[in-house]
Amino acid sequence: MNQKKNNNQQRLAWFALGLIGASAVANGTENGAPTTAIGVYDFGAGMMPPATPFGTVGLRTAFYSANVQKDRHGRAQDNNLSLDVLSIAAAYLHMTDYTVLGAKYGYGAVVPFFKIDASMRVQTPGGPLDLEADPFRLADIQVLPMILQWTLSPNLFVNAQLQIQAPTGDYDEDRLISPGLNHWTFSPILNATYLSDTGFEVSSSFEVDVNTRNHATDYKNGVEYRHEFAVGQHVGPWTLGVGGYYYRQFTDDDAPGLEAGNRARVMAAGPAVGYFKPGMPPVWLHVYKEFDARNRAEGYTTALRISHSF
Repeated sequence: MNQKKNNNQQRLAWFALGLIGASAVANGTENGAPTTAIGVYDFGAGMMPPATPFGTVGLRTAFYSANVQKDRHGRAQDNNLSLDVLSIAAAYLHMTDYTVLGAKYGYGAVVPFFKIDASMRVQTPGGPLDLEADPFRLADIQVLPMILQWTLSPNLFVNAQLQIQAPTGDYDEDRLISPGLNHWTFSPILNATYLSDTGFEVSSSFEVDVNTRNHATDYKNGVEYRHEFAVGQHVGPWTLGVGGYYYRQFTDDDAPGLEAGNRARVMAAGPAVGYFKPGMPPVWLHVYKEFDARNRAEGYTTALRISHSF
């Protein structure tokens, strides 16, 4: 009898996990998570580090928290969602004096680790089922084989990047959520910064994510787009202002039994601060609140970045 009961519970668990991955009502993108990190760029997005003999190392730590998941109409889902993600990423960038298309050439890589605490309730034919996951593992590594930096004028800085995200992170298709996504992503990125003579700054970042299929689940995320921005005033070594992002899927996800129209979107805004003084590592900090979410979680994110050139 106990064995039969355990088997039934296990079947319900598998069924519930399938609902999480394939529910067009609850999620856009697999498990409702954007493919690449949102909220990376704020002030100075168009400015890469200077060319140095040994390059630049950076550390970015971010905390994302959400307790609500929105459907395609922006209504909160009754699923007891709790999601906390602490990410710690080490980055290396090496800008050179080589010139390509009139731009300084560089390359880089980002190695992230995620600590995830997630739980939610899924309705099954056998009743509600509570699911949890709390992995702390390597996430998917990002390689930037091409960074091109243009200084178009003393006030305007633009760079273009090609980012490739490899499926190197820890992944378990039976887990509620995993640090790794088990598919490749190719992302062209364009960043720009305008800095007036009076210290007024406008920075923007535009990125498109093109995803391959996760062959473990036969799920393929749609094409994703994000625009990140920051507007502020330089006061001495400080930059004070606001920043945020706009995220949206251009195309639907593709998976067996998945309905059309499950595209995710969200917006976020909040205060942003930068600090830069010659001879000291620059520091950036922002706190963003998300709103107008569709087919994904809605929460807030806090991110701190620091770097140093050698």
